[in-house]
Amino acid sequence: MSWTNRVAVFDTETTGTNPLEARIVTAFVGMIDGAGELERGTDWLADPGVEIPEPAVEVHGITTEMAREEGEPAPVVLQKITASLEWIVRNNIALVVYNAPYDLTLLQAECARHNLPMPQLGKVVVDPLIVDKQVDRYRKGGRKLGTTAEAYGVELFDAHDASADAVAAGRVAVAIARKYPDVVDVPLDQLFDAQVAWAAEQAEDFEQYMRRQRDPNFTADRGWPLRTGA
Repeated sequence: MSWTNRVAVFDTETTGTNPLEARIVTAFVGMIDGAGELERGTDWLADPGVEIPEPAVEVHGITTEMAREEGEPAPVVLQKITASLEWIVRNNIALVVYNAPYDLTLLQAECARHNLPMPQLGKVVVDPLIVDKQVDRYRKGGRKLGTTAEAYGVELFDAHDASADAVAAGRVAVAIARKYPDVVDVPLDQLFDAQVAWAAEQAEDFEQYMRRQRDPNFTADRGWPLRTGA
């Protein structure tokens, strides 16, 4: 059975861009069917325990005051997220996370910060960013979710909303698998291992490009689906 028949999706909105330092503000875990329809999903709003910087507020619209008044304590939200992800892994359902090293490294750092166990994710993670770069490596334009969604005919109605981004990423993953079935619509563990190799190659290529064009000492981030050394 194809992993595309039922796909779990996960996304976060946070306080910043460094996954080792940022805190979760909102998160979404959901399930979509093979037609891309949302079967179920849960949104969480967390009080991250720190001030939410204005640049982050401009992205997702959640202020410090909103998070404190309406959000649950960060450890409570983390426990609910990890329980959902553990269920997904136990049932061997594909877990789509766009730019997985950001969200998953962030989750790992948050779990460590609050003395909670990080879920063992096995080999179910599917990252449309890595897969798209592999199967359509010469496409011009950026690779942010909105641009990639447009390339595969997926509508993204409310960018930087965790639920909207997560569902769009899931639909993109399925669309890529349908377009390139021989490469992508393969057993999950096989696709996972391929993504590990593709991510390493892409990081090396990016590093060499940056060293030629901008900074001879540039070092690209390594590690997928978690950053190396995180």
